[in-house]
Amino acid sequence: MSEPGNSPVIPGSQAQHSRPVLWLITLVAVALSLFQLYSAGIEPLGLFYQRSIHLALIMMLAFLMFPVFGPDRPRGAIGWLVDALFFAGAVITGGYLVLYLDEIINRAGFWSQTDIFIGCIATVTVLEASRRAVGLGMTIIGLLAILYAFAGSRGAMPWLGEWLPGILEHRGYGLDRLVGQLYLGQEGIFGLPIGVAATYIFTFVLFGAFLEITGAGKFFIDLAYAATGKQRGGPAKAAVIASAGMGSISGSAIANVVTTGAFTIPLMKRLGYRPHQAGGIEAAASTGGQIMPPLMGAGAFLIAEYTRMPYLEVVKVSILPAIMYFGTVYLFVHIIALKQGMQGMSKDELPQVRDVMGTGWHFLLPLAVLIWLLAINLSPSRVGYYAILTILLVTALRFIIWMVFVGPRQGQPVTASAVMLAVRNGALKVIEGLELGARNAVAVSMACAVAGIIVGVVGLTGLGLKFSAMMMAFSNGHLLLALVMVLLASLVLGMGLPVTASYIVLIVLVGPALTSEFGVPLLIAHLVVFWYSQDSNVTPPIALAGFAGAAIAGSKPMDTGFQAWKFAKGLYLIPLFMVYNPEIITGGPVPLLVWTALTGFLALGAFAAALEGYLFTRMSWPVRLVLVPAMIAVFYPSLMAEIVGAAVMLALIVGNWLASRREMAVG
Repeated sequence: MSEPGNSPVIPGSQAQHSRPVLWLITLVAVALSLFQLYSAGIEPLGLFYQRSIHLALIMMLAFLMFPVFGPDRPRGAIGWLVDALFFAGAVITGGYLVLYLDEIINRAGFWSQTDIFIGCIATVTVLEASRRAVGLGMTIIGLLAILYAFAGSRGAMPWLGEWLPGILEHRGYGLDRLVGQLYLGQEGIFGLPIGVAATYIFTFVLFGAFLEITGAGKFFIDLAYAATGKQRGGPAKAAVIASAGMGSISGSAIANVVTTGAFTIPLMKRLGYRPHQAGGIEAAASTGGQIMPPLMGAGAFLIAEYTRMPYLEVVKVSILPAIMYFGTVYLFVHIIALKQGMQGMSKDELPQVRDVMGTGWHFLLPLAVLIWLLAINLSPSRVGYYAILTILLVTALRFIIWMVFVGPRQGQPVTASAVMLAVRNGALKVIEGLELGARNAVAVSMACAVAGIIVGVVGLTGLGLKFSAMMMAFSNGHLLLALVMVLLASLVLGMGLPVTASYIVLIVLVGPALTSEFGVPLLIAHLVVFWYSQDSNVTPPIALAGFAGAAIAGSKPMDTGFQAWKFAKGLYLIPLFMVYNPEIITGGPVPLLVWTALTGFLALGAFAAALEGYLFTRMSWPVRLVLVPAMIAVFYPSLMAEIVGAAVMLALIVGNWLASRREMAVG
């Protein structure tokens, strides 16, 4: 992805594609986007029709975009043959269900050999498409899940079951039973994950693509600069605010880093931030975009489906935690600016709010329409459909107004050739948006398809219950230890899986234990896993968003990753705060909510100050050490402990402020 408003670098375009392949990619991508718009806003399709057609088109696109031997090598005769076979497998995977769905339903549980054969083709095709679009890690986990299902006394590989620890032992399943579960049932490839991807997620990814090509990214960045640029560390604060806006739209922390970081990181460096600090700040802020309403990451739609809650409810309860996260990053940025004696940018260097709003106010209308439609409980897919129509309509109307009224005043009269050129460019932009949306959705949909395989195996073998038993055994019934185990598991999974897939796998495995064994409310359990699944973007050794920031900042990737990890500490602390103070999610008396929110902000602010050793002035080591138990007390579910902890933190912070005033008086 490139700077907003310019032609974006589209996923998969780095491969050396020939012109016919590029045309075919565009054709399939546009067809996929149009199909999704049709089913979202005009004629909803049945469950299996929607999911099978979506997956078939996604896999066709994946095999066109990502050659079998990688993007840097020509396909060659063998490569073309392999890709053609898998392309045919993608067509067969979806086409067989569409053509023979009624017959398949009528013989449910008594599958024919053709059903099983096509199911095998579908499973192999899905795993290969995932390898190309998502990465080898996801495919390996899918294969391990299949092998685990085969292991056992009655499975296809009974010898493998002998190597399994006792708690993981199960009866084992044969090929027919497993393929029936994975391809022909509603708990496998075509289960809930791909169902959400084929309806809600794709529509909002497409909406983000249209916002991107129409220049919404630059509008949000300019607005952030206009609001914060004159403050100390202004570009860094603008990065935090712009990333909160753009990250919610882009659907990808890495894409957010590349998009907003191209503007913010060079300015942060010029102002005085060290390169690895600038890259880390952008990575931490961009990661937070995935938890920021109204358009949270793809996992938010899955949370709504898994918990059977309206998407709007998930959004509403996520507002306060998201503000707490960005407040923490913002405070880190401010403290560093104070420590290093930075100033803001001059007025002449900054855009004016009036000018920014004058040129980009129309980008706020689609977001307003989106929020309003969610508020009246319209289906998320229908909301995305109308939001896309709105962005196209307001962009077209704004251009018409410019041509009719503004252009002639500036000496650019309306002519037939100018109108034809405008129509042509507008049509090309629409096609570009349709293609970009489809390309951006490939990785998410393929991750969801393989996640369906894992979910299917977990349901078939009862692995989720076994994991619950293991969590109880290893944590000895202590909730904090169990949460640490979830965090470590998310980090390990995040090294090989994208965020959405990591969330699905984790919630299927550890969700039952958190809710049934430890009594964590269902929604909070999902939010905790969703937040922890983001950590692979900012946690070394695989800090993907941090590495993207390092590439722009020209810093060492690992140093930048550690900075991102420091600035994004809210990802680890705020979920703990949700668990031990559930009223901020589940609700409660207003005085209790206000108290909990204030103490939460106070603890996170004290944490940032203690970690940096600075707030209004430098903090001594004894003060920083005393702040630690005071912060822990605020997290502890006891009102008296919270009061004592808050009082200690306030006293130390006021003391730091008084010390700064004395230093200023002496100076």
